Amino acid sequence: MHGDAVRTAERVADLFQGARLTPTQRRIAHSLVENAARAAYLSAAEVAELAGVSQPSVTRFAMTLGYAGYPALRQELRSLAAAAAGEPDTGRNAMQRAVHAETEHLRRLDEQLHRLDDVRAAAALLAGSRPLPVLGLRAAAPLAAYFGYFAAKVLPDVRVLDTGGTGLQDRLDQARAAGAAALLAIVLPRYPREAVDAIREARATGFAVVAITDSVVSPVAELADVVLPAAVGTRLVFDLHTGPMTMAMVLLEAMCDASPEPVQRRLEEFEATAARRNVFTA
Repeated sequence: MHGDAVRTAERVADLFQGARLTPTQRRIAHSLVENAARAAYLSAAEVAELAGVSQPSVTRFAMTLGYAGYPALRQELRSLAAAAAGEPDTGRNAMQRAVHAETEHLRRLDEQLHRLDDVRAAAALLAGSRPLPVLGLRAAAPLAAYFGYFAAKVLPDVRVLDTGGTGLQDRLDQARAAGAAALLAIVLPRYPREAVDAIREARATGFAVVAITDSVVSPVAELADVVLPAAVGTRLVFDLHTGPMTMAMVLLEAMCDASPEPVQRRLEEFEATAARRNVFTA
């Protein structure tokens, strides 16, 4: 997708941020995002066929989002498509527009975080897991490593799983055998199949799963116990991950808040060790 289609898809996806959707409703939402350019002109029956669900499910989906029915949701989709097509030229160049779009993503994340129930639920699941495996493949690998670097300062055993292959499931099995109860999975577009399969297998072996992903209609959303959505930027050749990185740090902060005394003790121990080893110049 390019241009108007990308902007329309982003606006449609924003409709679902923060919504608590059933697996069936996620399928509907995913279909609307994937077909954003024409979704505003589809009937409820056509949307149902596209998503592989019943027509009443589409009506209930619209009502879950706060609309009187599907016609009202379709009208909103038409307004979003028109707004995206008529987005004014503000004089910004392409790079500035990409950065501006990121500020909008962060603004919406700010609004989303007004309600912290999901973040706190995720923190409670992860803070008690010893060890704590953190999964991030391909585009998500740097973010998994970033989270893991800081998490290791306050948690005794953080295991970053940022490479796939036949050994990935072995490493998850080893973490489970060592006592791990929860998995943090960071999965970003284009959603590596290997990551989705690993999460599915982790659930089957008893892991609770917290997912940081770009949308509540991500393929991993229906597999996770808690989903923490944060939009990615799509205005450049490669995606911008400002939102997911911010969400990861918010989650880690909530984990620290869940166990303040052990966290403070480990931070003090780290600072003492760093000073003794002269690790930093300032």
